[in-house]
Amino acid sequence: MFKKISLAAFTLAFSATSSLAATNITWWHGMAGRNGEVINEISQKFNEAQSACALTPVSKGTYEEALASGIAAFRSGEQPNILQVFDAGAATIINAKGAVVPAEDLIIKAGHNFDRNAFIDGVRYFYADSEGKFVGMPFNSSAPIMYVNDEALKKAGVEAPKTWEEFEAAAPKLKAAGYIPLVQSQLTWQFTENFFSRNNIQFATNNNGYDSVADTKLKVTDPNLVMMFDKLKAWKDEGYFAFYGAGWNDNQKVFEEGKAAFWIGSSGSFGGLQKTAQMPFSATFLPYWNAIEGAGTNSFIGGAALFAMSGKSDEENKCVADFFQFLTSPEIQYFYHKATGYVAITKAAYELAQKDGYYKEKPVAEVGIKQLMLPAGDWSKGYRLGFYPQIREIMEREYGRIFSGETTVKDAFDTIEKDGNELLARFAKTAG
Repeated sequence: MFKKISLAAFTLAFSATSSLAATNITWWHGMAGRNGEVINEISQKFNEAQSACALTPVSKGTYEEALASGIAAFRSGEQPNILQVFDAGAATIINAKGAVVPAEDLIIKAGHNFDRNAFIDGVRYFYADSEGKFVGMPFNSSAPIMYVNDEALKKAGVEAPKTWEEFEAAAPKLKAAGYIPLVQSQLTWQFTENFFSRNNIQFATNNNGYDSVADTKLKVTDPNLVMMFDKLKAWKDEGYFAFYGAGWNDNQKVFEEGKAAFWIGSSGSFGGLQKTAQMPFSATFLPYWNAIEGAGTNSFIGGAALFAMSGKSDEENKCVADFFQFLTSPEIQYFYHKATGYVAITKAAYELAQKDGYYKEKPVAEVGIKQLMLPAGDWSKGYRLGFYPQIREIMEREYGRIFSGETTVKDAFDTIEKDGNELLARFAKTAG
């Protein structure tokens, strides 16, 4: 990004240089339902704003299917211009030799100004290289936050916690009031990856994997993470925490029905939750442990980014850069923020939403952005780990075994670290 640019200025600038024959570009993505419809709307807005480029969005199924399709297409020389890649798949596409053109390079070559500092802090680094250069362009971005059942807190006479110590103190009162104190929807993203970010603890060697794929190793046997899951298991045994498996909606449903006091979900869940929640709700930041020195830093994003695939003509690359310019304009970011619940990724878009009074009307919509804008720590920018979707599957398997009583927390993390490091070693060979 670039300078602040209005849609009117964008339209004038690009219509002035457009040719009669539009350059066609394609965007493969992994979104369905309303989120897929919004992608179509954004594409239509871009096409209507100028006539030099014609953008066609194509749904390729799920995130995982879109990534697999994109990699296969690249190998056969039939790749799209833009590929949406989810957070856990970032290392795969970035380390696929010659597959992508860094977004920042593409944008500068097209003649646009680029300012990394225009992006909010929790967004800026996740899809960048170790020097901070944007490789992917952040797109649908969200933060893990704590949703609050306002009726439950009023009945129990407690307040929303800032720390896990405060939750632990409030949990017995919430249980006594007839509520499940805590549920969550993704132990990998919310209680593992972002446990490290919110508590400013190293997740993996080699700068969380950003510096090199060679000999990168997980650090999930960290005593603080083991403590977090020991607490979760103890809370479950005491009736303070409920676990309904790895399915996102299975855990969210209990909160929607008003049976749980707190739900750790995604800031991107806000739009849907407004329609499904059967009680008044609010939201606050993902808690951290006050006892951990340096804790309370920002979280990093979930969601996905857009990658410019290589092997395309200069004209097509210029259109991709122009689209990235359009996509990150304050007006389009604000439109996307309101339409989906995902955060506005730039400071200018956030300021536009504030100026428009959106957060006075919908204060929950601001929580994720404010959490991403908290002070950063050495270990709060994210991670870059190969075969990470498979590592997440190992985590989910072992977490299920913890809560079913099949294994201990310590043994589970020993297994995750061992099996995960074997995958990282395999990935280093494929990337090398």
